[in-house]
Amino acid sequence: MHIQELNERSREIFRNIVETFIETGEPVGSRTLSKLDKIGLSPASIRNIMADLTDAGLLYSPHVSAGRLPTQAGLQLFVDGLLEVGNLTEDERADIKMRCAVEGKNFEEVLTEASSMLSGLSNCASLVMAPKSDSAIKQIEFIRLSLNKGLVILVTEDGLVENRTIEIPSGLSASALQEASNYLTSRLSGKTLQQAKKAIADEIESHQAQLDELTANLVESGIASWGGKETLIVRGHSNLLQDIQALEDLEQIKQLFDTLEAGKEGIKLLELAEGGDGVRIFIGSENNLFSLSGTSMIISPYQNSRKQVVGVVGVIGPTRLNYARIIPMVDYTAKVIGRLLD
Repeated sequence: MHIQELNERSREIFRNIVETFIETGEPVGSRTLSKLDKIGLSPASIRNIMADLTDAGLLYSPHVSAGRLPTQAGLQLFVDGLLEVGNLTEDERADIKMRCAVEGKNFEEVLTEASSMLSGLSNCASLVMAPKSDSAIKQIEFIRLSLNKGLVILVTEDGLVENRTIEIPSGLSASALQEASNYLTSRLSGKTLQQAKKAIADEIESHQAQLDELTANLVESGIASWGGKETLIVRGHSNLLQDIQALEDLEQIKQLFDTLEAGKEGIKLLELAEGGDGVRIFIGSENNLFSLSGTSMIISPYQNSRKQVVGVVGVIGPTRLNYARIIPMVDYTAKVIGRLLD
């Protein structure tokens, strides 16, 4: 059904039922609606319209309640056709940009901070998928921080700069650090980490690398500090537990946590995000990622400088999410993270 198929009165009643449900989580009755100045209809007239909306599959009556709640299809219709998405204030934009600042952090730490921020602002669970390192490498460098600690700095041809802290073998000279940097840059330049890892490991194992043992250990530690898989960062689990009333809901949320913690859904999440431009909204079982009827997911992809989708940010919460507030929040966060990749 399209929203245009509802007449003006039906649209107004439907909008108010959904907005009241999002605000309270409770079934909405005709008497409640009749008290609203903007409705101007008797409870009997409202009941007739609610019955029509129920027959159309947009509302349902939970248990024996006289009130109505929107169905999954009803919520989707509301989001697609009636939702008025708000704009972020300048202060909110500035706060998101500040929380996603890169100074003193590597990219994964920035994404972790972004996930915590989204969870706090939305009062839901948040997820951020960090991209795997599939960009070609431009340069890699080792810098000593202290006697036994060092920094591996990796620069991709996309311009992404990443760093990892590693242990440095005692007694390693500055010239050995430079030798390790030169060796890795020469082997990695123009290749992805995944392409070069095995070749470097084979070369070191067969002693063809012409590196002494300490420098070879440093090279292996440096390249091992980068994983080749997507990282799914989830924050705000406890927020999803606040509205749980039934035991079966608790079981569903536990299943969701297990799925997220296992990190098996990164590829599916990326595929869902790539399926459309900008923010995508999946309500209830329609999201087919977690198949949980009581949850909604709002996600947005972010792109690298080659305009390739490399990761996802999003929010998961109950179906009565504050869509108007969270949609622009997720959208703007994805844009900020995308700009950090440039």
